[in-house]
Amino acid sequence: MNTIKLTTLGGVRENGKNMYIAEINDSIFVLDAGLKYPENEQLGVDVVIPNMDYLFENSDRIAGVFLTHGHADAIGALPYLLAEAKVPVFGSELTIELAKLFVKGNDSVKKFDDFHVIDENTEIDFGGTVVSFFRTTHSIPESLGVVLKTSEGNIVYTGDFKFDQTASESYATDFGRLAEIGREGVLALLSDSANADSNIQVASENEVGVEITQTISDWDGRIIVAAVASNLSRIQQVFDAAAETGRRVVLTGFDIENIVRTAIRLKKLSLASENLLIKPKDMSRFEDHELIILETGRMGEPINGLRKMSIGRHRYVEIKEGDLVYIVTTPSIAKEAVMARVENMVYQAGGVVKPITHSLRVSGHGNARDLQLMINLLQPKYLFPIQGEYRELDAHAKAAMAVGMLPERIFIPKKGTTMSYEHGDFVPSGAVTAGDVLIDGNAIGDVGNVVLRDRKVLSEDGIFIVAITVNRREKKIIAKARVHTRGFVYLKKSRDILRESTELVNQTVEDYLQGEEFDWAELKGKVRDHLAKFLFDQTKRRPAILPVVMEAK
Repeated sequence: MNTIKLTTLGGVRENGKNMYIAEINDSIFVLDAGLKYPENEQLGVDVVIPNMDYLFENSDRIAGVFLTHGHADAIGALPYLLAEAKVPVFGSELTIELAKLFVKGNDSVKKFDDFHVIDENTEIDFGGTVVSFFRTTHSIPESLGVVLKTSEGNIVYTGDFKFDQTASESYATDFGRLAEIGREGVLALLSDSANADSNIQVASENEVGVEITQTISDWDGRIIVAAVASNLSRIQQVFDAAAETGRRVVLTGFDIENIVRTAIRLKKLSLASENLLIKPKDMSRFEDHELIILETGRMGEPINGLRKMSIGRHRYVEIKEGDLVYIVTTPSIAKEAVMARVENMVYQAGGVVKPITHSLRVSGHGNARDLQLMINLLQPKYLFPIQGEYRELDAHAKAAMAVGMLPERIFIPKKGTTMSYEHGDFVPSGAVTAGDVLIDGNAIGDVGNVVLRDRKVLSEDGIFIVAITVNRREKKIIAKARVHTRGFVYLKKSRDILRESTELVNQTVEDYLQGEEFDWAELKGKVRDHLAKFLFDQTKRRPAILPVVMEAK
């Protein structure tokens, strides 16, 4: 009898950052290693990855990392895992090549080369646990689900998926294989929930392709297409539409260039002609109606690139009268407010915005009906809704109950909670360290709540710096207080507040120097507290206050 434990390190009650671990006997199987992009309040943060301390502490037990597809929410955290745990990585040919791009971009692991290419026919025996795979449909080719075969039944992880009867060969779901897995017996299904709260039929990729071609053919001027760099299905549709309408495609970013060139080399993207793609420097040789500019931005996020284009700060493109900005991606909820502001900026620059979502319901994730079909095909004994916000996990649970699953066999996991299979049932059996690790430049995990709070204060109320010099032996002020502010008040209209602030600081320091005890931290604390109260009374604002007390000898 196998000992089985399932733990989620990310990807539940949130969008992105997918990472799940299955412990079978003494081996750990890591399912995806993804990142997510920061929320609006995470100022200055580049990306967010799961806390992987548990994996680092048990790296000798990791059998491998199994990647389902090549999007950042599945492979983006891989370099940070491999930096501490040099373990084998398994994925389809395209997924591995895209994972290598992430890994090579990180100096600490750029020489790592323990990658293994697998496909839907691969079976690997890890000392009694057989790992196999099945084809799924997503917005990138060669997406795979993972099956861990145990003596208690199969553990199935779907990865991101939807069902699309019009999908081409490299995107098509293997329904026969799914039915076969179901007949073998599925103990636990870890299933994508990212679109579970919708019953609306998602547009097929064939319908999306027709819509993109129609939109491009109807526009007379220049077209700027905003897409996600790793959504190869959408990139292919843009290439096909360009070829059909006689346009050339300009790639504006390093990430999209790398991904597209990799996909073309592996024959996962096709070009109707070799001269379909042109360099940004060659745009001036073509008329506006002959151009499509494909903007994916840094790390596949096109919104910031559009903002720069609208204010003339982009390296290659400035939005002008007659431009169509065609958004063929669905922004995450966290980016909706930002997207609305950018749309305004595009119109102010003379462009027109058209999101594809105004015409079609577009998603790479299955709706509630798709999730029910997956359950009916696999007939799992237990369901773990994953990959989505809580409302989506809850909707997935309700959809499962509608097709006959018992509520006591559906578990909506929390990050870090471990569920063990004991005496014929899954039960909570403790927790491991889990949560967000914030990546800011080269800093990993150094940005915590205190730093984010300070950044928020600085962005909203500014900073107030006061400097004063004292001689603590003679108990007197050598140089009286001087203040400097940034982002707090307009100096010319606030001279009285600044003058009264310096007087308050001088008085506070003089009073403290008359006492018997002297402590630098205590003195700075009193200055900060008195100033904070005074400034709030005067302005109803709370700037970050930085007291600088120097000693003269």
